[in-house]
Amino acid sequence: MNVNLKLSYLIIALASLLAAVSCSAQTWWNDAWTVRKAIGVRGSAAGAAQGSPVGTAPVLVRLFDGNFTFDSAQENGSDLRFVLADGKTVLPHHIERYDRGLNEALVWVQVPEIQSGVATTLYLYSGNAASPSPSQEAKATYDADTSLVYHFSEASGSPVDVISNSAATSTSLPVAGSLIAGGVRLTGQNPVTIPANPGLAWTAGGSMTWSAWIKPTSLRANRVLYSRREGDRALILGEDGGVPFVEITNQGVRQRSAAGAALAVDVWRFLALTVIGSTATLWLDGESYASVAAALPALSGPSLLGMDDASGAGAQGFNGEVDELQIAKVARSQAWLKFAALHQGTAPDGAKLLSVGSDETNQKTAERAGFLKEHFGIFSDISKSLTADGWAVIVLCSVLALIGGFVAIIKYIYLNKIAQATKLFNAQWEALSGDITALDRADEEALKSLGGALAGRDLQLVRQSPLFHIYHLGAQEIRKRIAGEGEQFSGLSVRSIAAIKARLDGGLVDEEEKLNSHLVFLTLGIAGGPYLGLLGTVIGVMITFAVIAKSGEVEVNSIAPGIAGALLATVAGLAVAIPALFSYSYLNSRITSALNGVRKFIDEFITRIAEAYPSKE
Repeated sequence: MNVNLKLSYLIIALASLLAAVSCSAQTWWNDAWTVRKAIGVRGSAAGAAQGSPVGTAPVLVRLFDGNFTFDSAQENGSDLRFVLADGKTVLPHHIERYDRGLNEALVWVQVPEIQSGVATTLYLYSGNAASPSPSQEAKATYDADTSLVYHFSEASGSPVDVISNSAATSTSLPVAGSLIAGGVRLTGQNPVTIPANPGLAWTAGGSMTWSAWIKPTSLRANRVLYSRREGDRALILGEDGGVPFVEITNQGVRQRSAAGAALAVDVWRFLALTVIGSTATLWLDGESYASVAAALPALSGPSLLGMDDASGAGAQGFNGEVDELQIAKVARSQAWLKFAALHQGTAPDGAKLLSVGSDETNQKTAERAGFLKEHFGIFSDISKSLTADGWAVIVLCSVLALIGGFVAIIKYIYLNKIAQATKLFNAQWEALSGDITALDRADEEALKSLGGALAGRDLQLVRQSPLFHIYHLGAQEIRKRIAGEGEQFSGLSVRSIAAIKARLDGGLVDEEEKLNSHLVFLTLGIAGGPYLGLLGTVIGVMITFAVIAKSGEVEVNSIAPGIAGALLATVAGLAVAIPALFSYSYLNSRITSALNGVRKFIDEFITRIAEAYPSKE
């Protein structure tokens, strides 16, 4: 392969790649949503050294006036959707708080494959005026390894686990304005009892992660933050004089982590514990704080937040606030914990992990909405200048339009039905016309069922055909003459055939009147609509000029609204006449075609009976 050919292939590949990237970037997920903004999620601050990937994690998106246009969304945020840059993948999310009064929202979104140095791009869609149903998936926002999540954002009542949807037993004090929406205030004597459930059961030597935001309000000895005990096994998290510790008891043997730097009062810190194998590690703000060589004990019962349930354990409850408690059945990586600590907290580097772009508008939807708003908005403005007589004309035109529309629809349905009936009759007539004398001599029931060839719905349908009505009239006339002459009947005279022809022509007139019935309402709309509109316009213009003459104000602003309102009556008249004209023309052409078919059938029927019953004269 020569160099030029290789270069050509390379150029084609690059062009295809650029086109694919361009199409992907421009892909709009759903035209019902009119506004979107890009959100970039990084695992570490921009410019920082690349570390391990975070993987899939729940991301807290804070929305406020500075980065989100609340006027473009529904009052409760039900139209919020998060979609990956591919324009197809809708990400699970749920709203912890959506305050339209303060223009503040806190939304949790599951973002897949968060990298350290490369931003994962997703789009926040809003602006669906159709008020879609909320698409919140609280449990789906977290991975399958998450066992418990308490947001503590309930306005009243006990905290609810969004994973199992079960409520804790709580005597704690809710805090409306905590770190992330709501939190709980623990005083050392008012714990939160977390009920047992299969998802929270720990096996001996297994793995787990416990994490929460804590803000101590006082630092004292042996303050228990979290405890879980069963017999001679226990896991305790707490602070001793401001020093966080983990204490694990297996078969009565108690092990506690070494001391580290003390916490500060009234400062939020992200505390986490991971246990994997025979090592339990404490993490503070995503950094390793202390560890102890102890395996996870087998525990499956309830646990306490803010107190120890063992009498005489020598430890009192934690005093301070707690927010966003999570428990997982795997040991989260340091990258995962560091990302959670940074982006959920208020540190300056946390803001660098999430970049929120400006609003993008769906041009196709915006143009359509702008066109409709512009034109219908003008009509709305003009209607405000209508006088009482103008409204009267519009009401009359509306009545004509409703009646005409109803007649057109009913007539259209009727014509379709008789077209089907005529088609069915013609199929039977081909078989009957070969020996018409057999049916003419039959009784009335056989005559009405075309010699028993039809029954049920087909028979009911065929009886609505104008051709069936004409045939029935002709057959009755023949039977009268056959019955009148009895055995001496030998044929139809020229006068008899002419009389039958006249009777059939009379039937044709009846069918024509039936087909044309009520079409007068369409002709009234065609002829009367424009005249009514013109009457309203003339009166409106007269009133406008009379007001001008009386006030002496000759300005465009004083003339234009009145004349525009007057012309609206003409528009209403034409809006009645034009659809009525089209409907009448269409229906009339179909009626003419149906009547021509009846005329052809009469000529064929007369010919058939002339052949079947030769003249006796």
